[in-house]
Amino acid sequence: MTATRRGRPPAGPERWNALVQAAYECLAEGGFERLRMRDVATRVGIDHSSIHHHFPTKQDLVVAVVDHTTRQFWATTPPDGGPVERLRHHLATLRQKISDEPELHIVLRELDLRARRDPELREIIAGRKEGWRNSLRTLLTDAAAAGALAPGVDPATGAELVIATVKGASLAAEHAGDVLELLDHLLIRA
Repeated sequence: MTATRRGRPPAGPERWNALVQAAYECLAEGGFERLRMRDVATRVGIDHSSIHHHFPTKQDLVVAVVDHTTRQFWATTPPDGGPVERLRHHLATLRQKISDEPELHIVLRELDLRARRDPELREIIAGRKEGWRNSLRTLLTDAAAAGALAPGVDPATGAELVIATVKGASLAAEHAGDVLELLDHLLIRA
């Protein structure tokens, strides 16, 4: 049974944020099988019919969770510094997030799996992921121009390798540190 929040339920933008957080928690705890509008409303302390004032459909709520989840990664690459330092900082931050925030990666994997069967969600997630992909490509292109990328590493393929490695490492958080450290050594010229 889901927990009900005590006290007065939030209103306005706070309620919207509380509903997104509650949906995020439901996904982290039990995947899409546990994501029910009624349970999300109960966690926030509102009647289940009220949730539809903020999210007319469950898909609208899921899109808000996608945005909330992907927003957690916006500041993982520092804007300043050389490409190698920025790439290393990005990988270190991802490694730390996998370790410190396992629920974040559980939700991301749930969304990825659901997107394989849901074309609308697949398109939404692909759009969010494209920003990360472009950022990585630019970072790796800059590293290659500086002569810091390992020989034979194509920046576009390197970006896909980072994405695939992070996704895989998040499924085995206990190995994420070693895996992402190895990725660092494979991509960056010593």
